[in-house]
Amino acid sequence: MKKITFYTLALVVFTQFGFAQDDMNVDTPEDYNKWSVDAGLGLVKAFTPFTGGYKTAEFGDLSYNLSVRYMFNEKFGLKVGGFYSQLENSGGSTPFETRLTTFTGEAVVGLGSILNFNEFADWLNVLGHAGVQVSSFNFDDAITSSDNDNTIGLVAGLTPQVKLSDRVALFADLSVIANAKHNAGIDGNPRPTRRDFDGFVAMASAGVTFYLGSNDKHADWVDNYSAKVFGERITQLENELDEIQNGMMDTDRDGVPDYLDREPNTVAGVAVNTKGESIDQNKNGIPDELETALDENYVSKAYASDAMSADGSSIVKSLANEGMINVYFQFDSTQPEYYSVNAIFQIVKFMKANPGSEAVLTGYADEIGNSEYNTTLSENRAKRVYDVVIAAGIDADRLSYKAGGIDNSVSKDSETARQMVRRVTFELK
Repeated sequence: MKKITFYTLALVVFTQFGFAQDDMNVDTPEDYNKWSVDAGLGLVKAFTPFTGGYKTAEFGDLSYNLSVRYMFNEKFGLKVGGFYSQLENSGGSTPFETRLTTFTGEAVVGLGSILNFNEFADWLNVLGHAGVQVSSFNFDDAITSSDNDNTIGLVAGLTPQVKLSDRVALFADLSVIANAKHNAGIDGNPRPTRRDFDGFVAMASAGVTFYLGSNDKHADWVDNYSAKVFGERITQLENELDEIQNGMMDTDRDGVPDYLDREPNTVAGVAVNTKGESIDQNKNGIPDELETALDENYVSKAYASDAMSADGSSIVKSLANEGMINVYFQFDSTQPEYYSVNAIFQIVKFMKANPGSEAVLTGYADEIGNSEYNTTLSENRAKRVYDVVIAAGIDADRLSYKAGGIDNSVSKDSETARQMVRRVTFELK
């Protein structure tokens, strides 16, 4: 039986683990929007390269930006966009005017989702972005052979966001553009040599994000979805394992786990089938293993019926005083076995029919355990039956109970035999 139980548990756990793997590999539902459009206005500062005597003001030129963003999930996405700005000389600089147009392609990281901003401020988010860009510098009064200077390079920045609603958010952005292969300075003057990544432009802007889609929320503002789904699945698996563990318990200790046990209160020590049901070939409600012992301690219904009709209730007194009417108990318990109710009924019936009668109840225990404990247990068993008889309508002054202690008249090694001595006897007077 133990081997069957072990293999059953292994099969259940393996099956559950397989289902868990399948569930975790299933794509999560797209229950949030992924598209958005950003439009902003800001200030730009061109740092290098300039010809001597040329410069721009500190963030004194306006820039306009527009971008479209797609988020794969709450943490990662892509965006494409563009900037436009008109760069002009500052005071103390030789006059010039240059138009800057930049197109970008970037990866986006939801830093707020990664850092779990939603746990303390569900209205605040921060995006990080970085990628490649192509810029075109157009000169009005070019000294170079061309009216423009096209460059390639990198772009990176940070974008804090403040949520206004599920459809609109405000953003601020600080981005830095690094340009390579300038043929001319930003002022339009030619350069004697071309250098890698010596052109730098910074842009600070603010604007509005519009969220597109039919779902309630955008990926920018959902909980840490992957972690949430994983956490929920872990909790579900823990609950399932707890359920399996509880099901594998064997409350009545008959060798059959509770989830398979059709008879969860089997009498201790009796043989059971694979469904946890005690063996009862004649279907009389008494386990076959106990029936022989009970036959030795109880009269048959036919015998009792004949005796009662012939001799009245006197047969009950005779049977009780000869130790044939007893109340039995499970191991280390003061709860009478269900089949002992009839014994109590016969005593109550006799005492009601004979108002002058009295009864002494004596409790016993088997040899398992120390003597002092078993003496107390035997007295508690007698007291339990004493209380039941009183509750059935017999006056307490007609009853008494006492501890009989250990009954060592049967083999200590036999569970079935020990069942016979865990009892309360009646002496009727």
